[in-house]
Amino acid sequence: MNRPEIAVLLAYIGKLDPRTAHSDANEARDEINRWHELLHDVPATTNHGWDASKAAREHIRTSAYRIQPADIIRQWRAYQRDQLARHTDPIPAANPDDPAAYRAALSANRQAVAAGTEAPSSHRQLTTGASRSAGIGACLQSVGSPIPSDVQAALAPFRPGRTARQAAVAKGLPDPLGVPCPHCGVPKDRPCRDRRIGPDGTVHRNTLSSQPHPSRVEHAEASRSRPRTASPVPPPTAPSGTRSPRH
Repeated sequence: MNRPEIAVLLAYIGKLDPRTAHSDANEARDEINRWHELLHDVPATTNHGWDASKAAREHIRTSAYRIQPADIIRQWRAYQRDQLARHTDPIPAANPDDPAAYRAALSANRQAVAAGTEAPSSHRQLTTGASRSAGIGACLQSVGSPIPSDVQAALAPFRPGRTARQAAVAKGLPDPLGVPCPHCGVPKDRPCRDRRIGPDGTVHRNTLSSQPHPSRVEHAEASRSRPRTASPVPPPTAPSGTRSPRH
């Protein structure tokens, strides 16, 4: 702020707080010089939300003490921190192979944001607004699978389980791997295993199966056709180390 701007600010403050008004011209000139010495690097206003008169008015509204230049500077520093906190460095136009020029461009942009001459640059959220969400959904549907179809066809012999699962879902059939297998006991999303158990009960073979067991396919079909019901609430259990009361 220059001296005329300081004079306007002090006149506004004097209207809000008569204690700060000066009837003597010499005292008023000395007050302007003192405030200018302390606030010469603080702008009177910016195009992005800062106004020194509003800062002075806020102090007078919320404090019983006479306003000082430090009160204006404190709010100016808070404004700068807020601007930089909402700022994301854009890609500078400088050559990234020139580190000195690149850093200088970043520093100049941050200083302009902190000084209030430029607005903070923030990344816009992808899902902000209904119209943007609809456009993003259509774009994602047009992209399709991240793996090209020819690559999927080349990988099919090496992952028969996933290929069979994708083929079943594409035909509208239930996903057999979406349920645990009642035959071999593997959990859902895991391929079935072929086990051969000897007369003594030991497992002699335990290999992955390329096809789900028929009982698992039937279980998947039954699960899809069965209406969903709320799972029953389990009865309360007694803490470990205590005995349940007898009825």
